[in-house]
Amino acid sequence: MSIIAVVGNKGGTGKTTLALNLATGLGRSGDAVIIIDADPQQSAYQWRLTGADDNGVPAVVAAAIGLDKTVRALVAAHAHVVIDCPPSIKAPQAEQALRLAQIALVPVQPSPMDLWATTHIARVIEQLRPDNPRLAAHIVMSQLEPRTTLSRLMPEAAAELDLPVARTGIRRRSIHRHCALDGRSVYQAGKRGAEAAAEIDDLIAEIIPHDRP
Repeated sequence: MSIIAVVGNKGGTGKTTLALNLATGLGRSGDAVIIIDADPQQSAYQWRLTGADDNGVPAVVAAAIGLDKTVRALVAAHAHVVIDCPPSIKAPQAEQALRLAQIALVPVQPSPMDLWATTHIARVIEQLRPDNPRLAAHIVMSQLEPRTTLSRLMPEAAAELDLPVARTGIRRRSIHRHCALDGRSVYQAGKRGAEAAAEIDDLIAEIIPHDRP
């Protein structure tokens, strides 16, 4: 069982995209997965509402209010709970999610401003460590464009921060935008989504070891 919080301190990092596709990837093994949309903007909830009921994307529960109660009500019946948090570490939902989660993923775009924004997240995680010592947090480099110098340099720069950087990064791909419009995940996009789905699978294999309790 895992509770995964996808958190950020800036909009536009691909946070909801990561949460939806991560949850879908986790569910492909047959495990019961639920997504909790803790963002008052309800992007994840609207994404799922747009899609077909049988498109493979797990159900989304909107819980910008009463997050703690919602997680505790759902965790017993699901192998994985993925929480899409607001794009601000100062939001009360983000702190609540970090208190509950075993894994925190912090998607970061390849820009200095985005890297600087993660320092606040690292500080909050350290403050919460006494209450949640099991929490493992990872920066996930997002919206990477391998041909640009900045994207190539950012993982090395991120390694200087207080949070570990996942080996697996998520490239900027137009298929992510198309899937959001259709309310589906990259796993339902056929050959066009194959490379994007492979990145999600690699990230799952990296952050959720098979022997994790």
